Amino acid sequence: MRIAVCDDEEKFRTQAKEMIDKLAGSLDVIVDAYEDGRKLLEAFDKKPYDVLFLDIEMPAMDGITLAKKLRERSDSIYIVFLTGHVEYALEGYEVNALRYLTKPVQEDKLREVIRFVMDKSVSKRQLMIKADGEETLINVSDIIYLEAQNQYVMIYTHEDEYLIRYNIGDFEEQLKNDGFFRIHRGYLISLAKVKKLLKGEVLMEKGDDEISLPVSRANVKPLKEALYSFVENSSM
Repeated sequence: MRIAVCDDEEKFRTQAKEMIDKLAGSLDVIVDAYEDGRKLLEAFDKKPYDVLFLDIEMPAMDGITLAKKLRERSDSIYIVFLTGHVEYALEGYEVNALRYLTKPVQEDKLREVIRFVMDKSVSKRQLMIKADGEETLINVSDIIYLEAQNQYVMIYTHEDEYLIRYNIGDFEEQLKNDGFFRIHRGYLISLAKVKKLLKGEVLMEKGDDEISLPVSRANVKPLKEALYSFVENSSM
């Protein structure tokens, strides 16, 4: 996820960036800071951002004008205004602002915004696969685990199973920012679907049932660390 903070006051710009970096933790989040809306626009045109925190009162280009120009470039970005004046709220409706945060920014309010955006991005993520000769879209949030079967991979969801010709290592790379962990050379699991850790195995939820999967000795400790980090970030 790419996040940008734009504020002409260094104090607030630095504060917001440091807070976001802290809240993101080990997640794959890039945070850039800009003091001028024009520089942000130039950067956005080269590589778009997912979330924008914009100060409203800036001399070169105010936040509302900046937001309108950014909205022309993308309908899907999340825009959050930083301001000390709530009277600007009505103007924010024109650009479909997600929220207003008063300055100085409170960490708990910022946490709510980051958590909301992360939840939305994960829930909307889909994989395009080719199973039985047909292209199918799978919601990433529906996947329980993936199992390597020779030159194939079986994808298990709550409702279906998909056998496709693919390399599980490639899926590991694709899903590394979606809360998935390689517990064994043959298994890639969703940390969100873990019910319990046992000695040398992990219990995964599957509807009203549960299924036990092996955890390689080398991955026992990294799995625990990944789970702790996942739970911590999920409770932000």
